[in-house]
Amino acid sequence: MRILQCKLTTIEALLGTASNNKALHSEFIASHAPDAPSREEEIAAVGVDEVIEKGTTVFSRNEDGRPILWDYQIKGFFKDACGVLRKVKGTKSSKIKAYKKEIDGLIFVQERQILVQTAEELTSCQRPLRANTPQGEREGLANSEEIAAGAVLEFSILVMSDDLVPAVKEWLSYGKLRGLGQWRNSGKGRFLCEILEERAAEFSDILD
Repeated sequence: MRILQCKLTTIEALLGTASNNKALHSEFIASHAPDAPSREEEIAAVGVDEVIEKGTTVFSRNEDGRPILWDYQIKGFFKDACGVLRKVKGTKSSKIKAYKKEIDGLIFVQERQILVQTAEELTSCQRPLRANTPQGEREGLANSEEIAAGAVLEFSILVMSDDLVPAVKEWLSYGKLRGLGQWRNSGKGRFLCEILEERAAEFSDILD
């Protein structure tokens, strides 16, 4: 059992993922976070008064009003990374069979809220959306809060199986190619990871 103390530094702008429509967040987004202690905690952290457009995705905020990511967003990134890398021959991920179950049950981000440390003002990223629907091709405009490259996120990861540690490091390295947040396919949210510390842990440490 190992604990990895990680420092992520974004190399591309990071976009918010939470809906600014609190009712929508209540019914859909928060319900997709089964490990969240309470739906109310999620909803209360969504949105900023200055952003009024329904379709805007934003960053959740902590009690000081600073942007955060939630622990399960990092785990979601791990699932995304592993799901792709397991198809690449010779990767650590290719040896993991029931990878979602392994990540859910054996890998934990210890901080509930992860502060996005930045000295830059938050801006807005707009981009066109195109979709083929039964009514024909439709176009729209997506809008997201954006934090400039150079933001720092620090958190610790508990890996309960030593065999999974190399895979976790592989996923964190994959962040250089595919990152966190909205519009990842364009390169948004890419990051570099530094392992500040790696140490052994005992199950008794978790229970204390």
